[in-house]
Amino acid sequence: MNAVKDASSDLSVKAACEALGVPRSSFYRHRWGRRFTHPRRWPRPTRRALTDPERQEVLDVLHSEPYVDKPPAQVWAAVLDHEERLLCSMSTMYRILAANGEVRERRNQLQHPRYVKPVLEATGPKQIWSWDITKLRGPEKRVFFSLYVILDIFSRCVVGWLISERECAELAEQLFRETCEKEGVEPGEVTAHSDRGPPMTAKTTTQLLADLGLTQSFSRPRVSNDNAYSESQFKTLKYRPEFPGRFGSLADARAFCRRFFEWYNREHYHSSLGLLTPWSVHSGEFEQVLQKRQEVLNRAYAAHPERFVRGRPTVKRPPTRVWINEPQAVEISK
Repeated sequence: MNAVKDASSDLSVKAACEALGVPRSSFYRHRWGRRFTHPRRWPRPTRRALTDPERQEVLDVLHSEPYVDKPPAQVWAAVLDHEERLLCSMSTMYRILAANGEVRERRNQLQHPRYVKPVLEATGPKQIWSWDITKLRGPEKRVFFSLYVILDIFSRCVVGWLISERECAELAEQLFRETCEKEGVEPGEVTAHSDRGPPMTAKTTTQLLADLGLTQSFSRPRVSNDNAYSESQFKTLKYRPEFPGRFGSLADARAFCRRFFEWYNREHYHSSLGLLTPWSVHSGEFEQVLQKRQEVLNRAYAAHPERFVRGRPTVKRPPTRVWINEPQAVEISK
């Protein structure tokens, strides 16, 4: 600051501060000090304020058994009606509670149970099945068909589906029994994951899955990401260009779904599988497909290597592990 003061004798304060890189406000503050400081003013006491005994009385009423779990507005109205007296305003009640660090939820409310986040991982087919139910519009308003779909999350292959006019646990039992028989599932081999819809949580469904040797897993309420595989597959179904706004009959809906799932499993190149079909990954035939693709890429590279600026191309392989809520690695301290 002294350098600025010395330079300001020949230059203006602005030029001296700019030359030395010093803010003018800092120079003036150092030169003149805080000339306009005021002592801190505390709020004056007013005759309208409650006395200490009155404030304690309000706090005692708020802590009393009839009002301990009620908000100040409810306490104010109840005291006014039943005790026929006015302690203070509702705002004053809040101020007294705030002064004592008690401004929080006071009501006695039902607490929803905490659901555990499902953490599942599959390293091959027939390990985790995701299943769900979606509605298809029928021929008239308020007429819907229920489509049950079981999806293998590793291969994205639809291993079982069923469509009916109603949604019930008995149909889910039928679907799982037929799918397990077709896939040759051994007890304890597959985990069936779903949301918490009535057919999924029905006692009969739970008992059937236990009889078939399937482990049951559920999503958390209102968390669609816990069952993202089924939700994504339903979007693929309903965003197909040939998907109708309404189905004329149950037979019409079944015929459409039969064509769709045949296309989805055997012809649809899935982006999450390295552009392989779900059936090729589910059946293990994808190795031959990848070998043929690599041969084509090798011939293309040999013919025009200058076109591949990143070197020899390689085929993209499907993931070796998939999950519902990725498991976190546990570090073991030494």
